[in-house]
Amino acid sequence: MSVQPVVIITGASSGVGLWTTKSLADRGWLVIMACRDLAKAERAATETGIPADSRRLLHIDLGDQASVRRFVDEFHATGLALDALLLNAAVYLPRLEAPMRSPEGYEISVATNYFGHFLLAHLLIDDLKKAKGRLASPPRLITLGTVTANSEEFGGKIPIPAPAELGDLSGLTAGFKAPIAMIDGKPFKAGKAYKDSKLACMIMSREFQKRWRDTGIVFNTLYPGCVAETPLFRHTPPAFQKIFPWFQKNITKGYVSQPLAGERTAQVIAEPAFASQSGVHWSWGNRQKEGRMPFAQPLSARGTNEARNERLWDLTMQAVGLA
Repeated sequence: MSVQPVVIITGASSGVGLWTTKSLADRGWLVIMACRDLAKAERAATETGIPADSRRLLHIDLGDQASVRRFVDEFHATGLALDALLLNAAVYLPRLEAPMRSPEGYEISVATNYFGHFLLAHLLIDDLKKAKGRLASPPRLITLGTVTANSEEFGGKIPIPAPAELGDLSGLTAGFKAPIAMIDGKPFKAGKAYKDSKLACMIMSREFQKRWRDTGIVFNTLYPGCVAETPLFRHTPPAFQKIFPWFQKNITKGYVSQPLAGERTAQVIAEPAFASQSGVHWSWGNRQKEGRMPFAQPLSARGTNEARNERLWDLTMQAVGLA
């Protein structure tokens, strides 16, 4: 009797997370849809045609560390093994003029996109270790990255509102609570807070690879292309929501649909070719072409400073109550 692979996907009720769920369910995986709004997730799964026996819904609010811990307890209560974890969910609130705060008092983009995923990954790492040998390919911890967090790529150089840059981590060092709202300790910029959180996630994946490479787990990030019509952009101005997809389709040629982005993400999770390397940032590039093959995209110096990355790890361990 064959073993059914199990994956947890955060933010599985829409966008890349939903379509990755669909692609993996079609491959025979059981997907734990980790979502904040379970009713929304149920509707989306039904409308997308994800079979009921290929999914389970569990509540999580990544911006609330107590919720993350409850989610892990509920998952462990199922008795299921865990073959893969996709850190996908994100909030993007570029129109905020003042920071929103998590229950712990942290700026909400960093609290949700980075701290929540950092804590979740740590609480589930032993499950992934135990899964070694269950499947033909190794267990995987995959993180959805973004071009805007990597200044090696054109999209990461755009200075609006500012490129991703963690600076000297002075904001985290000072405790990252009011009035501090940025990792670098500088004045609040909502769009930059999102970019910084994604850069921190990509650094986190590399640090996992460095610290746990002997466990047999594959730690990779990916950028599937510009998913310009994802609900991630629902808090942007209406004009942006119309112009941005057109611009990506016709000018940059970087546009990919949500189903295609989900299929590419599923490939990184499930296909043997993507388990041959760990510590890789898989990319399909900024200009999409039919039949484009993925490649390992380097990260910028902002994401590969070893001393700063280790310091970021240590400060984050404190922020999520693991140190």
